[in-house]
Amino acid sequence: MAHAKELINELLVEVFNQILNIEADVLKEKGVKLSMTEIHVLEAIRNTDVPTMGNIAHRLRITLGTLTTSVNVLVKKEFVTRYREEHDRRKVYLKLNTSAKEALKVHDSFHEDMISSIMDDLKLDEDKVLIKSLENITDYFKNKY
Repeated sequence: MAHAKELINELLVEVFNQILNIEADVLKEKGVKLSMTEIHVLEAIRNTDVPTMGNIAHRLRITLGTLTTSVNVLVKKEFVTRYREEHDRRKVYLKLNTSAKEALKVHDSFHEDMISSIMDDLKLDEDKVLIKSLENITDYFKNKY
């Protein structure tokens, strides 16, 4: 049993690291001058219904201070704008600028190409057990952490 645990850990870590490394290389090749952390912050802003600093930090499972550091860089690079609503000046909202939307298009295209390639090359859409296992792993991490 220990061998299976070690192997699963090794495989998950390897796949995760490979994807991040390839993703970073592809984004750099396409002229996106952002770190993967910055891309993930942009993605979280885009995918959050009410993009306040608190909601984004919660979604990314990071502290408000850590998010503030990333957002400061993204504001300086002109990818993100901070603003407050007149009715509640306490909340700080984030808005993606055009350059952020362009970077996310490149990022999304990478993911679409990667998944299409994997499915075509490995015929994964035919592997019901693998799909169910990946769903179980995803659900586990969503609910556990």
